[in-house]
Amino acid sequence: MSQFAPNILLLGASGLIGRFVTDDLRARGFNVIGVARKFSPGQRMDPLDLELPILSMDAAALARLLNEHEVGMVVNCLGVLQDGPGSDTGAVHRDLVGRLLQAIGDNGRAIRFVQVSIPGGENDDRTAFSTTKREAERLIAASGIAHAILRPGFVVAPAAYGGSAMLRALSAVPFDLPSKEMSTPFQPVAIEDITATIAFLATSEIDSAALKAVSWDLMQEQNITLAGVIKQFRVALGTESRPRLVMPTFLLDLGARLGDLASRLGWVPPMRSTAIAELRRGVTGDPSAWIAATGIVPKTIAQMIGRHPATIQDKWFARLFLAKALAIASLVAFWLASGFIALFVSYRAAAGILSSHGFPSALVDPVTIGTSLMDMTIGVLIAFRRTAAFGLVAGIVVSLGYMVGAAILTPDLWIEPLGALVKTGPAIVLMLVSLLMLDNR
Repeated sequence: MSQFAPNILLLGASGLIGRFVTDDLRARGFNVIGVARKFSPGQRMDPLDLELPILSMDAAALARLLNEHEVGMVVNCLGVLQDGPGSDTGAVHRDLVGRLLQAIGDNGRAIRFVQVSIPGGENDDRTAFSTTKREAERLIAASGIAHAILRPGFVVAPAAYGGSAMLRALSAVPFDLPSKEMSTPFQPVAIEDITATIAFLATSEIDSAALKAVSWDLMQEQNITLAGVIKQFRVALGTESRPRLVMPTFLLDLGARLGDLASRLGWVPPMRSTAIAELRRGVTGDPSAWIAATGIVPKTIAQMIGRHPATIQDKWFARLFLAKALAIASLVAFWLASGFIALFVSYRAAAGILSSHGFPSALVDPVTIGTSLMDMTIGVLIAFRRTAAFGLVAGIVVSLGYMVGAAILTPDLWIEPLGALVKTGPAIVLMLVSLLMLDNR
């Protein structure tokens, strides 16, 4: 390693790109301080990983952070796809960068700023995601600070999140996106090539005229479409030859709108209106300047995926990714409908079950109303991401309670023709499976 290698402050160290880059740079011998608003339990493995309220820190606090760790390079991997609860594209992409630039400028030491941005030109920017990313680029270019703006294409990594998870899922199901979307240019980049680029910058003289202010597109040279990328995933999964139906455009748009609705409940579905808009714009660029400056030969999509052939874990993830949303939605509908029907549609029948089995008459109405409201409450809890785990556990406990209570008070319900109580067992299993699949990272 060169003597010029600085301490690196990496923001967004819990994300798909940030986590891999943090770990890979450390493996290369760099001292990397990884910062995130929150790390998952499995990510808290290094004392240099710091949980900080980075979005609420002012320029003075950021400057103190730079000084405390004697930072010589800042790498910003932070990003959010769409505005929603807890997500503000302007605050994350533009405002934070402005404060970071002020902190670096006031620091007094030479610090290089590396921004992980998005490919494409300003004329193609249509969403809050892309316009705020581009506003950050303009702030960086006007700052006079040594900087590198990296514009990676579709990032292929060993892990999957967001769009990369969606493409893996599409590779496993018997559906294709509409032909217009499938023919969109979609240039990929291996995440290892992003790390190699940052390592190159970290070991380069900060006052090098050639690297003082650069903007590079990071992606494979060969032209490829979205269909070509998905094809490579299908080859790895062994699903390439399976017949498929083409999804109508209206269904794709409906999925995006449903994704927007889910995001308002705290979920982060990859299929949202911004994701579809960015997909339709395509992923293109010119990597020649990056290749010439760094000497990096970008991997092709076949090399990226071929180096990571599908394991059983990959296959399970791809097959279950879309099923997770279906399972959660089904459970929400199940609990809401169960309580609503008992309370408003078939109240007399529900209360009659208790009355006919000798339940005290004074308790029939309170118990019927209480259990109906409890069922609907569980449905609401599962619907919101923040309370989903509690709601699923509550659903399991309540379902077991119903089964035990019925065995004691109304044992004949176990053998009724429609088998309502017998079907509670599979519902419990579905809630358990959903609970086990809640994690996003």
